[in-house]
Amino acid sequence: MTPPASGSAAVKATSKSEGGGVQSITRALTILEKLADHTEGLTLTELAAEASLPPSSAHRILTTLQRQRFVRFEPATMCWLVGVQAFVVGNAFARSRDAVSLAIPFMRRLMNKTGETVNFFMLDGDEVICMAQIQSQQMVRAISRPGGGMEMHRSAAGKALMAYMSEDDVTEIVTRRGMTRYTENTIVTPEALRLELDRIRQRGFSVDNEEFSIGLRCIAAPIFDETGAAQAAVSIAGPASRITECRVEALGEMVAACGQTVTSEFGGSSHPDG
Repeated sequence: MTPPASGSAAVKATSKSEGGGVQSITRALTILEKLADHTEGLTLTELAAEASLPPSSAHRILTTLQRQRFVRFEPATMCWLVGVQAFVVGNAFARSRDAVSLAIPFMRRLMNKTGETVNFFMLDGDEVICMAQIQSQQMVRAISRPGGGMEMHRSAAGKALMAYMSEDDVTEIVTRRGMTRYTENTIVTPEALRLELDRIRQRGFSVDNEEFSIGLRCIAAPIFDETGAAQAAVSIAGPASRITECRVEALGEMVAACGQTVTSEFGGSSHPDG
């Protein structure tokens, strides 16, 4: 049996690049990703085919990963599965991730694209809290106080989150908080709110059409966690003279795209089982 390479030879053996990366590491990560897609496990033959690797190469990588407990082998089924160390590493990300910090760069880009103030809201019980803000550079701009809460029925962010709640949860919030009218545009009946939430799910974004303050229009989109629950929202806010009705669709698509990007960066998904 040929002994494993050592010293400089070992470095050369593992330094062959694949798309600018270290080939052996790229292959190992590919194997982990394939196993993560198949929670019931894969045989060596199946895994090699999935990863487009020769079975011998796949086996060498698997045994290395097994020694570090990133994968495990189940003799009863002859299948390889994700190991406990992969959970430990992944859980470190779950502990350290900060949704606001992750969102800030994308919020800044959204502000530059739209020219309007961008806010980040998180769900807190039966209201949404403004956690961060990137202010518009316009002379006239909308400013929300970070840390301030809003009733959900009259805010774009609140409606964006309610659209992905169960009907029972929406009913409970409305019953507990009521639906105070602030302007003639405020949604004040459960029936009208239900129709609005249906529309939000179809469009992928919500609109506060001067529902809290005449002259102020906001557009928001949800941010999902890894379970598919909408836990936060990103929004733009500005004067209705700039966020005109004819611009709502285009701006809404930008906000929705930002929400999807932050969701992805956060490790979330609107379709966690898909």
